[in-house]
Amino acid sequence: MSDANTPQAPSAPRTDEEGRAPAANFYRAETYRAEESIGYLMRRIVTAVGQSVETRMCEPGSPTYPQWVPLYKLHVGAATTVAELARACELDTGAMTRLLDRLEAKGLCRRVRSLEDRRVVNIELTDEGRAAAKDVPYVLSRVQNEHLAGFTAEEWEQLKGYLRRILDNAQALVARGDKND
Repeated sequence: MSDANTPQAPSAPRTDEEGRAPAANFYRAETYRAEESIGYLMRRIVTAVGQSVETRMCEPGSPTYPQWVPLYKLHVGAATTVAELARACELDTGAMTRLLDRLEAKGLCRRVRSLEDRRVVNIELTDEGRAAAKDVPYVLSRVQNEHLAGFTAEEWEQLKGYLRRILDNAQALVARGDKND
């Protein structure tokens, strides 16, 4: 017999026959409000963070917020080719090509055809591109910390855990090819 002061072991999460947690039932079509959806709230957060980053990097000719992502990924070595960079930035190759056109016009990177395979185009940062990319983690850290004002370290860790769980669920749905259950 347990009392109110005895800690209870957390119950195991419910799963289906394939070991998956069942879909939640938080939203209903009859009462759905877009402004209360996690997608809407996350999009608003991403937009707000992007705008804050953009204002911090407001020097004329400076890369825009969307241009900082590939610039930084190149800087840290996450990609070296157009195709790798497109995958790392979750963009199609056409969009990546247009983005690289703008970065190249600003003198921040250059495309160099591979000597081993002429079909492969490598991307290199210029000296200006490397200098600009070094600022990215400082700006992103400051902006994200400002958006997390009032959170404790524990809440921050919990939030990241919740977001990772949503991302894991999304990736599992894509992997299964779920359209509608």
